[in-house]
Amino acid sequence: MTVVKSTLPEPARKVAGEALQSTLVDLLGLSLIAKQAHWNIVGPRFRSIHLQLDEVVATARTYADTVAERSAALGLPPDGRPETVAADCTLPGPKDGWLRDTEVVQLMVDALEAAIGRLRERIAATDEPDPVTQDLLISLTAELEKERWMFDAENWPREN
Repeated sequence: MTVVKSTLPEPARKVAGEALQSTLVDLLGLSLIAKQAHWNIVGPRFRSIHLQLDEVVATARTYADTVAERSAALGLPPDGRPETVAADCTLPGPKDGWLRDTEVVQLMVDALEAAIGRLRERIAATDEPDPVTQDLLISLTAELEKERWMFDAENWPREN
């Protein structure tokens, strides 16, 4: 049943819908990863990283809402149910228990890098079918790349 009629032809709507749904799952997963790390971080850089994790959560949640609303506007019901996120999220997550600040930094670099790589694939896929969705994904990628850079800068100086 389609409640909302889309302005996109069906093939374009399908491509955009798949890109939006997988992005929604990544964003909800990323917000959970960052919140779990936020609650369990320990170490000398606790406070600064603890606060930085909240920035990632806020960005992920804000964009998750925007992505879900874009999907709904195209007549595709977004699926952010816990069981969907648990089944479909492939971003690297934290281990159980306390996390050293250095582990959290690397976790966030890895999780953000994975999300960004997937976003770049979706940007390419939506280029022709739906430039509006592509524009949203480009904006999101810029924000996540900024967050990744900030966490990666915490790794300086590198030991290699």
